[in-house]
Amino acid sequence: MSGQSQFTLFRQRRFGPFFLVQALGALNDNIFKNALAALLVFKASSLAGMNTDQLVNFSALIFILPYFLFSALVGQFADKFEKSAQIRRIKGFEVGIMALATLGFWLDSLPLLFSVLFLLGLQSTLFGPIKYGILPQVLHRHELVGGNALVEMGTFVAILAGTIAGPLLAGIEAPWPVWVSGAALVVAVIGWLASRRIPAAAAVDPELPINWNPVTETVRNLRFLNENRTVLNSVLGISWFWFFGATILVQVPSYSQNVLGGDARLMSFLLGLFIVGISAGSLLCEKLSRRDVEIGLVPLGSIGLTVFALDLYFASPAAPTPGLSVTGFLGQAANWRIVLDLLMIGVFGGFYIVPLYALVQARSKASHRSRVIAGNNILNALFMVVSALFAILMLGVADFSIPELFMATAILNAVVALYIYTLVPEFLLRFLTWVLIHTLYRVKVDGLDHVPGEGAVLLAANHVSFVDPMIIGGTVQRPVRFVMYHGIYKTPVLRWLFDAGKAIPIGSAKTHPDVLAQAFERIDAELAEGEPVGIFPEGGITADGEIQPFRSGIETILERRPVTVVPMALCGLWGSLFSRSDPLLKRRPRKLWKTVELRIGEPIPPEEATAARIEAAVRALHRGDR
Repeated sequence: MSGQSQFTLFRQRRFGPFFLVQALGALNDNIFKNALAALLVFKASSLAGMNTDQLVNFSALIFILPYFLFSALVGQFADKFEKSAQIRRIKGFEVGIMALATLGFWLDSLPLLFSVLFLLGLQSTLFGPIKYGILPQVLHRHELVGGNALVEMGTFVAILAGTIAGPLLAGIEAPWPVWVSGAALVVAVIGWLASRRIPAAAAVDPELPINWNPVTETVRNLRFLNENRTVLNSVLGISWFWFFGATILVQVPSYSQNVLGGDARLMSFLLGLFIVGISAGSLLCEKLSRRDVEIGLVPLGSIGLTVFALDLYFASPAAPTPGLSVTGFLGQAANWRIVLDLLMIGVFGGFYIVPLYALVQARSKASHRSRVIAGNNILNALFMVVSALFAILMLGVADFSIPELFMATAILNAVVALYIYTLVPEFLLRFLTWVLIHTLYRVKVDGLDHVPGEGAVLLAANHVSFVDPMIIGGTVQRPVRFVMYHGIYKTPVLRWLFDAGKAIPIGSAKTHPDVLAQAFERIDAELAEGEPVGIFPEGGITADGEIQPFRSGIETILERRPVTVVPMALCGLWGSLFSRSDPLLKRRPRKLWKTVELRIGEPIPPEEATAARIEAAVRALHRGDR
């Protein structure tokens, strides 16, 4: 299974029907929202005689309001009850909402249509915690990134389709918006039928008592986020993405008309560029991360978002070209830079958002994962509201142009990214290791499933080069605390990197007994906290490419804290850059981009884990024995 493409998930009942349901839900939301927006713009006087801008902004507020009011409550339902039955009820609710929308359009009733908008927001609020909570239950660990990528792709493609279809359907000549109503009802019914094919997904906390107080439950959900610092900062990163994305995307219609001078078709084309980009970036995540959660892509994504949003400012024309069509836009060579910027903002947005969603799912506790997602939804909604206020302030009070708003958002994105990576160095460390193993080496991995996804474990490997910890740490999808020689640990400049990775310095019993004693204490403390610890039992880097005898220090660690040991063999690194086979000044270019292997063996239970037993396992892996 691990070698198959993410697209094979479409053919499997555990994912295919769910994907269709979530995509159709996003499509229906956007058909109705954008059709209503078009009717408000062109028929506001007949609907209520209100200011168009007031109506459009009020409708956006109405849709997002349920996220604030009900996310904490529905997160409990998602954890307490079986998920497939909940999805069927939610999709049945959607059919009823669209029937009510049909009545609202027929009666030309703005209050009724706004009520429908509120109910659609409520339906999305109900579905959100289930949408991301069900994936870790139905997908294997190596499928989690691919599954999230497909969900993000489907969501954004559905948003684009609804954004285009809604106004088109509303513009068809008819006594009342019958085409909008008909399309919405058909999509809702198909979604309900698809939901009946979703297999059961058991309740993760059936004994959970429901707290009906939304205020106290919201506080409780936010506390769940704070249980794991990496999860909390991942959620903040996701919410920041929605701030960034909303700030950029909401301005596209005005950018198309007021900056470029284009028509509605150019607006749809520019939105399409972003959607195509984020879909491509999301799908590429699976390949770039080797079908596992690779948070090293997150800093790469944030760098790309800043660079291309900044370039969008510089690429924007000084004056609009009135009546600019899509063909005319593409006919101007300078505008291809804008095309590239919007595409790449989407691509790097996919690199940024998909690993973060997968990380939240992988690191949050199964018993309250849906409530973590609910807390994430609350913060997402808050950040989108702040995004709207930020845009209003910049464009109105500060008198920024739209390209200047793009520039300010890009700079702010860089500042926020640096702050997050300072708080959680794991993101930056994973990025550096990802760059290493994708530029200097081609790393093949065998047996990654042998590393437990949680709990204390000792990773024992042969020591071939100075970058062994980076190769292992960049492959194992958990933050490994590596034991390293204290002389290297104290290297100027690199010391901050080792500290960020929580490396454990160790010394010789003869020359630095105090350092050795402190190392054993640190190792024991990390294992006690359920963290993985990496150790090279040979005690140093090989000088001849052969595995040296394993020292007894590993037995001392296991005597104090009996834990499972996972043997690993690094193969192919001897003779490469950073190994001792070639002096630094004689490194030859042919030794770059070398193919290396990391072979991971069956876990050894603590009662069997002696230095000799572990050494024999590593040697067998190195020989290729299975």
